[in-house]
Amino acid sequence: MKYATSKAARVIGKAAIVAAATLMATGPAMAQFSDSYNFLKGVRDADGTEVTKALDKSANGIINTRDYSTGESALHITVKRRDMTWTTFMLAKGANPNVKDQQGETPLMAATRVGFIEGANLLIERGAQVDLANGNGETPLIVATQARNVPMVRILLTAGADPKKGDRISGKSALDYATSDPRAAAVLKVLQEAPAAAKPKPKIAGPGL
Repeated sequence: MKYATSKAARVIGKAAIVAAATLMATGPAMAQFSDSYNFLKGVRDADGTEVTKALDKSANGIINTRDYSTGESALHITVKRRDMTWTTFMLAKGANPNVKDQQGETPLMAATRVGFIEGANLLIERGAQVDLANGNGETPLIVATQARNVPMVRILLTAGADPKKGDRISGKSALDYATSDPRAAAVLKVLQEAPAAAKPKPKIAGPGL
């Protein structure tokens, strides 16, 4: 009986040690999750005090943290609500303009979808890659073309977007979609007038030694 009691005590003791170790290991992870949640909530609520507190507290790149369920970053959130002030603030704090959500969409794609012209210009100025496609292979230019948003199409083309880059759904490019859409004559004209993307110059070999 004493042996059984002693064995049970050892088992319970080991279980307690494992539980304590697990709690210690998950403690920092839970704290980081909480910080990320509070930061993104603060961004959604446009709560400057909460966001500043989270940024000051964090030294591990919380500015680019993504929502667990959607993959959205703070920049996605501010762009989707067409908030120039907060978008500028996020970028000034080091937000990555090319971060993708779970659908593979960048903040520039988000700006394109909501017709946020100023935001798109700002993102491009801060390094957004105009031809980054989402999970379906759609580029911002394809989305702007389908929306018949001529000003957005012009901005993307000026930044170097490729009108002939196709998606994965049908293999169609922005130029193809505009050509097949009878209501997209204005967009088609802009796409057809876009200068061809500059091809990289061939490397010139030096003299043989």
